[in-house]
Amino acid sequence: MLTLPTEYITILEAFACVFTKRIWLHAQILLMGAILAPGQRTVTAILRIMGLSAEKHFQNFHRVLNRAVWSSREASRLLLGLLVAAFAFWGPVVMGLDDTIERRRGAKIKAKGIYRDPVRSSHSHFVKASGLRWLSLMLLAPIPWAKRVWALPFLTVLAPSARYYQGRQRSHKKLTDWARQVLLQVRRWLPGRKLVVVMDASFAAIDFLWQVAKLAHPITLIARFRLDAALYAPAPKRKPRPIGRPRKKGKRLPTLQQALKDTRTHWKKVVIPDWYGQGRKKVEIVSSTAVWFHNGMPPLPIRWVLIRDPQGKFKPQALLCTDLAARPEQILKWFVMRWQLEVTFHEVRDHLGVETQRQWSDWAIARTTPALLGLFSLVALLAHTHAHKGKIPVRQDAWYSKPLPTFSDALALVRQELWQHRYFQLSQKRLNIRKMQPEVLNYLNNAAFYTP
Repeated sequence: MLTLPTEYITILEAFACVFTKRIWLHAQILLMGAILAPGQRTVTAILRIMGLSAEKHFQNFHRVLNRAVWSSREASRLLLGLLVAAFAFWGPVVMGLDDTIERRRGAKIKAKGIYRDPVRSSHSHFVKASGLRWLSLMLLAPIPWAKRVWALPFLTVLAPSARYYQGRQRSHKKLTDWARQVLLQVRRWLPGRKLVVVMDASFAAIDFLWQVAKLAHPITLIARFRLDAALYAPAPKRKPRPIGRPRKKGKRLPTLQQALKDTRTHWKKVVIPDWYGQGRKKVEIVSSTAVWFHNGMPPLPIRWVLIRDPQGKFKPQALLCTDLAARPEQILKWFVMRWQLEVTFHEVRDHLGVETQRQWSDWAIARTTPALLGLFSLVALLAHTHAHKGKIPVRQDAWYSKPLPTFSDALALVRQELWQHRYFQLSQKRLNIRKMQPEVLNYLNNAAFYTP
């Protein structure tokens, strides 16, 4: 019988409606085992850490992923509701959107493709990576006990390459098409909240930004912007009874590259509280509004922000924002949160076993990686229940001193609570001393001595 702390049951019961009663029992074991397992996140490793290595019907746990009927999208909606209630109860909901490559091999993995490796590639050096491409949407929210912003994944979708759709009835969808569908879904989940989404330059496409910005309740989009983009003044007002089609744009404006070199540009000095995790940073910015236009594309009104370092330690960069009324300082503050997305991708690979699972069916592949990414956010929620009791314990060594807890500390705390609640409860009476059962000792031996 699976027993959990009361605070954990309150959070996990929110997902019970997604599964049937029978499947929910198996799903809880897979969830707790994925938290406790120290290495690979295979189903067999989870069963061993949960003490079910003698389970004869082990195939039922595999069927939760590859056969059982349950909605991962509904689970994403419930997870987003818990995250917003805990970490973004008021103010704008800031989110980050980015893609990552899961390096997987296998002849039965149909959706794998060959993509550009964003980590090992540069402008002059191109490195290819084979695997699955995932598009993940994460909540960027300050964690009170960590005293920093974390990127908490809640919705992840598989975005296959064009090769996957060859010979199929469905047509290929670009990465921006998947991004548009993801944002429209979140807009329906949070109809009354202001949404801000920060993205990389790969999502700075006019048609994609225009479709999302022209919603009845528009979403504020912030992305990296190219310095040589064609900018124009807004189209002038039409005279009464004009002849011909209405104009889409006004006169041509200087590019951001020209504004960067112009000595008449008035720069404003601002201080960013947390510049890519490096603390306070003084930068110079200049901002204005314009219409971004390209032939065959709709005109997109934007606010652009040009940033440069007075000390010259990084190259000048530009941002675009679809909210013309947004303050440049706030746009820059929101955008620098985006670096936390890469931190989350690194953490789930190191501590949650992404890229170590062994699933070959289409359903299991489409469910396992989003579940492991969502597990990052769930661990943050479980650790948050201990914040009111005291500080989160921080692991420190003589050669590594850190003042604030990280995800590894939160995961260790949750694991400790699960182990203590299940196996290490003290006896209520002094005469009634509990002895460790042989099967419990076997669980600990498997966790401590066997190499994952």
